[in-house]
Amino acid sequence: MYQRIRDLREDHDLTQREVAQILHCSQQVYSNYELGQRDIPTAVLIALARFYKTTTDYILGLSDTP
Repeated sequence: MYQRIRDLREDHDLTQREVAQILHCSQQVYSNYELGQRDIPTAVLIALARFYKTTTDYILGLSDTP
């Protein structure tokens, strides 16, 4: 899951800071999500799926179809 959110961010040519602003959190908190050092809250998971126009199942690794 953590690698997927990083890959999605990089595929959209975004920085951690830009995604953090979209999620209304700090760059450090978002970095911790990508590194797996902090669990991703459900609301943030849903926000990421909506932003990237994908499913939560894809982000969670339950599906390989974005």
